[in-house]
Amino acid sequence: MPGAAPVESAGRYLAHRERQSRRILAAAQELFDARGIDRVTMAEIVSAVGVRPSTIYEYFANKDEIVWALVEEFMVQSSQRIRTLVESTSGPAFARIAALLQGFEDELIHHAAGVRFMAQFDAMYARDWSVERLLALEDHIMPGRFKGIADLIREGIADGSLRSDLDADLTMHSVLNTVIGAQRRLASLGNRVEQEYGKPIGLLFRETVRIILLGLRPA
Repeated sequence: MPGAAPVESAGRYLAHRERQSRRILAAAQELFDARGIDRVTMAEIVSAVGVRPSTIYEYFANKDEIVWALVEEFMVQSSQRIRTLVESTSGPAFARIAALLQGFEDELIHHAAGVRFMAQFDAMYARDWSVERLLALEDHIMPGRFKGIADLIREGIADGSLRSDLDADLTMHSVLNTVIGAQRRLASLGNRVEQEYGKPIGLLFRETVRIILLGLRPA
């Protein structure tokens, strides 16, 4: 069949590039998790992947590009996981908000390395990168950004499952900042949490979520 061989060849080439990119990102994330983003060099990433430096630079021009690629990967996976939880939950808006927050707990327990990476990214973003760059990425991954959550809060006010005195946009930002801040701090501390507080990470985070939900419910 004319043209079939070039198409198959192109498909194999793209699959190879995807595997190679994933190898680079996985090795980099492991180094970042063990030593911190700031302390890891491109040379160390090259060594961990086990390829020539020129190969790495075919995919990523510098460490910043690797960091942002990992941020995009985490945000895509996170938004997909949480969207699935919310969309599979029926009932009033309050129940879907509770499912959304449950998604952050699941991430903390089952994807702790990614959450720790995002905690490191937060500190570097505040120091080294522009708001515009993050907003552009968020708009690419989540068109409308967090409007859907604010709309869910408005729905909850209308159906009576949330307090009537909430400001939907302000509440959305406050809830997200609180839950993400707690999630990333606990992940960053790791096993020190239980040593310091005498309670497991999951229980502490679950209590944070419970308190948030209590504050959203009608009196």
